[in-house]
Amino acid sequence: MTTQQKLIDSARHLIQTRGYNGFSYADVAEEVQVRKASIHHHFPAKSDLARAVVEQSHAVILEQTRTLSGAFEPEEQLHMYTGYWERCIADASAPFCVAGMLASELPTLPADLADAVRMHFRDLSNWLEIVLTKGAQMGRFELQGSARQEAEAFMAMVYGAMLAARAYGDPKVFADIVASGLKRLVPSDARKSQQA
Repeated sequence: MTTQQKLIDSARHLIQTRGYNGFSYADVAEEVQVRKASIHHHFPAKSDLARAVVEQSHAVILEQTRTLSGAFEPEEQLHMYTGYWERCIADASAPFCVAGMLASELPTLPADLADAVRMHFRDLSNWLEIVLTKGAQMGRFELQGSARQEAEAFMAMVYGAMLAARAYGDPKVFADIVASGLKRLVPSDARKSQQA
């Protein structure tokens, strides 16, 4: 693994656990065992390092959503997306989405980093809108509002569930909230037949 990738991985971990304003180059230097000058060589400013983290995470999410869209039914896509976060929260490999942590600090972020965070949320919302639209057209989902509104609500539910799991120190909280949100999408006649 290159030094640059080690720096990005360290910054990702620090952002997920402390937020942007909660870490410094000294923290990264200590984790990676390099001098701060070495970090500045790769990333002249802290926002450059954080933007590299967001852009890398964003690229992974885009690739994963493309893979899901081509191979799985809409409900499977949502279960796989939320299941990914459920596992990451449970094993603490990614206790919180990088973009989610940074979004909570948006007013204090440099403009270029804030733009990268916004792009992440726009792309995630667009993917969710496509999945929900397709699921509704297939009769698998019953939407209460427009697909765009439902996508934003679903995204807010997932990020709120992350926050609740962190607040309570209990990964199961995430799973319970998400299960309830997914159940809400099931058409009402299917819900009734499941309860019977």
